[in-house]
Amino acid sequence: MKILTVIPARGKSKGIPKKNLRIMNGYPLIYYSIKNALRLKEQYDLDVVVNTDDMEIAEIANMYGGEVVMRPEELSGDSITLDPVVYHAVTETEKRKNLRYDIVVTMQATSPTLRAESLVKAISDFIETGTDTLISVYNDPHLSWTKKEDNIIPQYKKRENRQSLPQHYKETGGFMITKRECLTTGRRIGRKINIFELSEDEAIDIDSDMDWKLCEIILKKKKIILRADGEENLGMGHIYRCLSLAYRLTGHDLLFVTDERCSLGLKMIKDSFFKYKTIQDCSSMYEIVKEYKPDIVINDILDTSAEYISRLKTSVPRVVNFEDKGMGAEYADCVINALYEGKGKHNVFNGFEYYFIRDEFLQTPPKKFSEEIKNIMVLFGGTDPSDLTRKIYPILQEVSQDHPEIEFHIITGFGYPYKNEIKEDPCHRIYVHHDVRRVSSYMKQADLAITAQGRTIYEFACMGVPSIVLAQNKRETEHTFASIGNGFINLGMGMEREPSAIKNTIDWLIHTPSVRKEMYKLLTSKDFKQGQDRVIKLILGEDI
Repeated sequence: MKILTVIPARGKSKGIPKKNLRIMNGYPLIYYSIKNALRLKEQYDLDVVVNTDDMEIAEIANMYGGEVVMRPEELSGDSITLDPVVYHAVTETEKRKNLRYDIVVTMQATSPTLRAESLVKAISDFIETGTDTLISVYNDPHLSWTKKEDNIIPQYKKRENRQSLPQHYKETGGFMITKRECLTTGRRIGRKINIFELSEDEAIDIDSDMDWKLCEIILKKKKIILRADGEENLGMGHIYRCLSLAYRLTGHDLLFVTDERCSLGLKMIKDSFFKYKTIQDCSSMYEIVKEYKPDIVINDILDTSAEYISRLKTSVPRVVNFEDKGMGAEYADCVINALYEGKGKHNVFNGFEYYFIRDEFLQTPPKKFSEEIKNIMVLFGGTDPSDLTRKIYPILQEVSQDHPEIEFHIITGFGYPYKNEIKEDPCHRIYVHHDVRRVSSYMKQADLAITAQGRTIYEFACMGVPSIVLAQNKRETEHTFASIGNGFINLGMGMEREPSAIKNTIDWLIHTPSVRKEMYKLLTSKDFKQGQDRVIKLILGEDI
């Protein structure tokens, strides 16, 4: 079975001048149609012809592997339809090669986002079903109206949600496949017609500058795996960060991967409505990578092994790790350790400049400094693995007796296992808030905070809240940003610190507004706004 693919490409484009030759994402626009057509050669006996009236287009077409049939002047006008143009290209090629084709595929150069896999499947469907003509379409049901005589009338019977409306197929420029016998100078469509539905991304035809910009965005889209776990001992910070990354990476094809045993993290990912898969071990991860074929893998799982990262690098172009101090960091393309200070190796980016702050903290301005403390906030992350909340609770009750002007607000996270045991105590003005949606709203009311030494310290810094820091574990003590030089009072390991030392520190800060003011100045001197951009550029491999 002999197939001819015809790509019509006029040189005199008026809407976007020299459209077919303009560079899109590094290549001339016409390159994408030629590339897709040539992919068919891997499975079919096929020729690729570019039909044009422009010598520059002809040269480019030859350069990328397409043959050229020059279009006569009478077929180059603005009012000429594609039917006679395609017929001319087919008959001229048949004369040149002294053969007759069985199938003719018309592909417009203005559909660069069409995927070769879709084209291959369409040819297969066309042959198997015995269809005369197969047309690429996009299903776009909308409430629509038309004008009949002088009246505006609806093109629907009942106003319904989009997903409930009847199918409404729009032709795309992706392809039209037809039997050779159905082709004449004025017709390409046979009697037995079928459609091949394309995704919204693939269905764009470039007719305007906005279409052009949209196609460039789609062609730059990456397939990205975000690997993270969340559970009681580990905490939920890795999940929170990857979700924040995912919201910022809108437009890319994202897949979350998490350990099936980490139920807290799995629930949060499910509730976010992102695509996800669960794994049991590294072997499961390798299988997902093999199937999904990502451009980028993001590991937010702490220290990785050299074997794990090396194995990923055999099939993934770019691997980016967060908070990785393991041997695998040597083999990753990029390691982002915002919680650690100091100069890293060539592929390691340390320091608060690379902290990916959540959107809510960029949207909420920091609170103004208060000479008096009227609100103390306690927050130990999503799971509080050392249960520091219950350790602090009786200390707050003691402080409240000496300071009736102060309210105490305890925030417990999504995975904190003892939330039912933390009760409000109105007599001591202690109020408890479980799993709040927007924690920045509470932070903005706080004059002093007591918190862990993880990612939350950056959030308090962004909000300008002087904070007492208690580490959950040995690893957290290495997070050197939580220092007096950055506006924090760091008391070290929370479980080792005597309650009296914690109470004395709270009392001291209550009575020394000058110290808190200096802490406030240090906290608010840090600019976290550029961190998101820096991190996204590092993930995508762009210059920063």
